[in-house]
Amino acid sequence: MIYLTRHEHFNAAHKLFNPNWTEEKNQEVFGKCANHNWHGHNYDLIITIKGDVNPDTGFLMDAKHLSKLINDCVCDKLDHKNLNLDVDFMQGVLASTENLAIAIWNQLATHLPANVKLHCVKLYETPRICVEYFGE
Repeated sequence: MIYLTRHEHFNAAHKLFNPNWTEEKNQEVFGKCANHNWHGHNYDLIITIKGDVNPDTGFLMDAKHLSKLINDCVCDKLDHKNLNLDVDFMQGVLASTENLAIAIWNQLATHLPANVKLHCVKLYETPRICVEYFGE
């Protein structure tokens, strides 16, 4: 088993706000992140896939093809978008980094070649805050 990791980047805005809570409760729990005028992040996305090396190519998967897949299925849909309003696969979901990582997993997992499995979605919201999701 070999692991291949690809780094990508996108920028997006969002607001953390639970519509079932009062304004006060949202402010208490989410603070500045509940700002009515949104706020944005420069996200770094790190995707790791796993599988066996193809003896004909020496690759698990062509890294350029993996980059195109990540961009087509994820980054192009998120970049310079409002996660709460513009992204179909985030509709009805609280736009936390944790939920975004799960949604990214779901976007990518079904588009990989049959011999390749998604191992990890690691998503940096800031240089000091990141989440990892392993499909569990």
